[in-house]
Amino acid sequence: MPMTMSRARVARRIATAAAFGGGGIGLLGVATVGVLLTEVRLARRTVGGSSDIPPCADGRYGAAFDHLTDRPPLRLGFLGDSTAAGQGVHRARQTPGALLASGLAALSELPVDFRNVALPGAQSDDLARQVELMLADGTEPPDVCVIMIGANDVTHRMPPAQSVRHLCEAVRALRAAGCEVVVGTCPDLGTIEPVYQPLRWVARRLSRQLAAAQTIGVVESGGRTVSLGDLLGPEFEARPRELFGPDNYHPSAEGYATAAMAVLPTLCASLGLWPEKEQPEPARGEGLLPVEQAAAEAASEGGTEVTASRRAPWALLKHRRRRQLPTPEPTDPSSVTP
Repeated sequence: MPMTMSRARVARRIATAAAFGGGGIGLLGVATVGVLLTEVRLARRTVGGSSDIPPCADGRYGAAFDHLTDRPPLRLGFLGDSTAAGQGVHRARQTPGALLASGLAALSELPVDFRNVALPGAQSDDLARQVELMLADGTEPPDVCVIMIGANDVTHRMPPAQSVRHLCEAVRALRAAGCEVVVGTCPDLGTIEPVYQPLRWVARRLSRQLAAAQTIGVVESGGRTVSLGDLLGPEFEARPRELFGPDNYHPSAEGYATAAMAVLPTLCASLGLWPEKEQPEPARGEGLLPVEQAAAEAASEGGTEVTASRRAPWALLKHRRRRQLPTPEPTDPSSVTP
């Protein structure tokens, strides 16, 4: 609990600095820099970086529902970095966007038009460009957008207040256009298997601190967050060979499926489609908390949702039940990499 409260205080300072245009907040002592640089050089020898272009999964999902309803398709947008783009897998149906579009179609019983503008290697300062693409003239804005961002901000040492400020600006722009927004917060980089101590501890601390600050900023900007934590659960730390891809950094197909199952309930809840009440279940560790405390707790447990409550400045902390995802089947296979 003391560590959670400390993280909550630092996250609030970062979010406040972001809101008022402040600079970065140093979280590490200068004395650690030499050791960290040595560890980074060692880690780079074993952690790969995929240069493959992620498969394009854009298209319509849930084609069978076209003939069962007169309602228009739902529109789902994806923004962010290589994780949002689906880097590390070779089939469109294995990407998180395709998995979520298919799951949304199944639960809503509506077709879903999916579009992804995420860019591998992107940091949060690229979100303004991605939002502009998503809201370009002549295109209808999505009903809901998912953003996955933050890992590259940590590894490239972007000041956390600056990182959060860019994310909040993107969330506010999308909300102003009528989009619901779900943000998958910065993953726990301490789970990357070839990274050793003390870099592993530092990576975990920095990424969780950024995730908590992102949550505060997003919730106060009108969005919802899902903590990617250690890439959505202890499964990644316990079974890295299965859930990380060949480069030891990006998720495998099974890893993306694990992530998508954790995000789907929040995605559907943002549209009023999830069959659970928007109320806390204390027996499941849910509750109404000050937003910074909810953010800090969520950063420590993957798959945790934080959303604004009517009792501002409190937030609702949820551990939604996951469901198995259907196999994605886009309407037009010719427009999607098989």
